[in-house]
Amino acid sequence: MKTTIDIADALLERAKRHARKTGRPLRAVVEDGIRRVLEAPPAPSTSELPDCSVGDPRGKNPLAAYTWSELRDEIYGGR
Repeated sequence: MKTTIDIADALLERAKRHARKTGRPLRAVVEDGIRRVLEAPPAPSTSELPDCSVGDPRGKNPLAAYTWSELRDEIYGGR
């Protein structure tokens, strides 16, 4: 399948040099790169958000009794 992608000039030049050096077509180099990225395990998350929950998670939802317009007024403070 043909497609068009934008690649930074410097990266494309490196890929072309690599293709020439290894005697492979540029297409094969690009396909190998995409395969490696897709087959690699996902990187572990380096950050974790603290749990800032308020109230009892098993308790009654205090906003359940509000209508949409009442919720909007509550959020925007009558603005």
